[in-house]
Amino acid sequence: MTASVHNRTAVDAARLSRRRDRGETRTFLVDGPRAVLAAIRSGASVRQVFHVARSGAAVDEAVQEGVRRGAPTTEVNYAVMARLASTVTPQGVVAVVGFLDVPIRAVGPAAGLVAVLVEVADPGNAGTIVRTADAAGADAVVCTAGSVDLYNPKVVRASAGSLFHLPMVRDVDAAGAIGHLRASGFAVVAADAAGPASVYDADLTGPTAVLFGNEAHGLRPDLLEAADAVVRVPMAGRAESLNLAAAAAVILFEAGRRRSLHSRLHG
Repeated sequence: MTASVHNRTAVDAARLSRRRDRGETRTFLVDGPRAVLAAIRSGASVRQVFHVARSGAAVDEAVQEGVRRGAPTTEVNYAVMARLASTVTPQGVVAVVGFLDVPIRAVGPAAGLVAVLVEVADPGNAGTIVRTADAAGADAVVCTAGSVDLYNPKVVRASAGSLFHLPMVRDVDAAGAIGHLRASGFAVVAADAAGPASVYDADLTGPTAVLFGNEAHGLRPDLLEAADAVVRVPMAGRAESLNLAAAAAVILFEAGRRRSLHSRLHG
């Protein structure tokens, strides 16, 4: 049992709540049994698993899987867990995991649907879009420079383990990422509330990269001009706009539906 909040291993892990420390060590924190289990089963580099005793079957499963795969595990008390966890009510298990992002060149022609986050600032939105992209059948997520850190604890928590299911690209230049994707055969579609075309009318059947912009300012004019199409989610009610993550869900699931239908009809 690690009784002290000053335990060196736990102190070093708690510092990973700061972006600078994550960058220096190239490790980040994963909080909660579902996400920790996803990290372990994905083959990610799990450096340490901290857990408290008698936290339930889900935590036990994550810890046992970590032990089975050779991850170092440490039982800690609730005070230590409170320092490590990113939630007000800790879920009983936190892991230290090595960075897992890939370079943009790893996203090639074989990928059919890619979500590109351009200067997305809210960690909850970013993590939810990662989770949605996974659920919609996307093949990769790209986070450009100026976006919230992919390894921010709130992003990791909101992704609900999906961070470990898809190739992730981070801190790339937006224009450079678009150039690479287009050269790889992707149509580049920009999501914009004032877009001239409805997402339901757009051709999303081929390899498609969808750009999602900043919550307050949207996509820059130069990126809108660089896109092959600019689409909106049509709204029938009186709401002024959709939350970014909600709009992304509509667009990504529509792209996934159209791709699946096209494959059944022509595959």
